[in-house]
Amino acid sequence: MTSLFQALMIILNVVWFIMIAHIIMSWLLNFQVLNIRQPMVAQIWYGLSRLLEPIYAPIRRVLPQTPGLDLAPLVAFVVLIILQRVLINNAGFFYGY
Repeated sequence: MTSLFQALMIILNVVWFIMIAHIIMSWLLNFQVLNIRQPMVAQIWYGLSRLLEPIYAPIRRVLPQTPGLDLAPLVAFVVLIILQRVLINNAGFFYGY
């Protein structure tokens, strides 16, 4: 069971880093520090978006429409942090104590 706990934590950590990269990149694109017309920037942006869209899409269906403001990444980020804390607080279950 220890390996299951570690695998879940690694998956959540990888998703956390991908979400952080996506959020920072969206800020850089919105403030025009990065340009989506650059091939490398576009490739990274679309790759991150395709990875995270299955997480964001169900949240967007539940949240009310807010023009110009996408709250799905914030909600997904909070849920991810809660999942990490729940796993850490219940680590004894995985270790059999």
